[in-house]
Amino acid sequence: MNRSVSRRRPGWRAFAVVAGAALVPCGCSLASASGPTSTTSTVAPTTTTTLTPEQPGWTTLSTGPHGVAIDEQVFTQSDGVPVTVARFLRGNVSYNLHIGSQEPPTNGATLGPESGPAVSATEQPHLLACFNGGFKANAGVGGVETNGTVLLPLKAGEASLVIDTNGSAQIGVWGSTVPTPGESVASVRQNLPPLILNGQPAADVGTWRDWGYTLGNVPRVPRSAIGEDGHGNLLYAAAGYSLPVDLSGALLSAGAVTAMQLDINPSTLQLDTAATPGAPLIARVPGQTRLADQCQVGWIRDFITVLSAG
Repeated sequence: MNRSVSRRRPGWRAFAVVAGAALVPCGCSLASASGPTSTTSTVAPTTTTTLTPEQPGWTTLSTGPHGVAIDEQVFTQSDGVPVTVARFLRGNVSYNLHIGSQEPPTNGATLGPESGPAVSATEQPHLLACFNGGFKANAGVGGVETNGTVLLPLKAGEASLVIDTNGSAQIGVWGSTVPTPGESVASVRQNLPPLILNGQPAADVGTWRDWGYTLGNVPRVPRSAIGEDGHGNLLYAAAGYSLPVDLSGALLSAGAVTAMQLDINPSTLQLDTAATPGAPLIARVPGQTRLADQCQVGWIRDFITVLSAG
């Protein structure tokens, strides 16, 4: 996406059971001619953790040390468009925003490898997924910050993917619902006003022209979005030739309470997942033109890595 758009609006993780069993040491001292002696018996604590199981209706894509980390479901909309939704389970994954070699512009800023145009060597052993970012800078629909460096000014009222210094992430409206008080923000990717807010689709979700310039100026193009459900899981949605309402409908069906559109048009959509941390990536969006290892070899556009946590 590379042209500006006119806007008419202002703006489990599964249960874990930890059972610790320890016998309290008993120290017994007996007086003797040679002096006091002490005998202590200790049993080490035992810990059992229940792994995140597969949920009905969802297909496991990736597992990590805590069980299911990424799963998937396809939601077919009323117009017949199938929308792929990948769910990143809170607490089982972490995130990192990467800046492409061309977009967004760095304006001379020096970025570390964790923010560069390819997956870093320290990320690779933990890599579970990559997905695309948002529009080009010249669209003027939001700012970008990566690991504390602001590349494009952040705009109040814009939908924002916010990644904290601990690797957790949330979706919100900048200056309104994010950042939360005391939040330690590392990176922010903004793109347009929210697609979904408070569990409701945007009022203009049916007006496709409000959601970015399309190649050929046609309503149906490949589209992507990222949302958050009530449990704090992030939800990446993508579809082939689709409308904004298709994405919002699928995300709402998946439980999203907040969402933002990401990039659109054929060459930009990318969702790649690995079965286990560091395993080969597999392209997940039907019709995806980007290579599954695009984020590993390097990309001109920004993207987000999803890493195994713990």
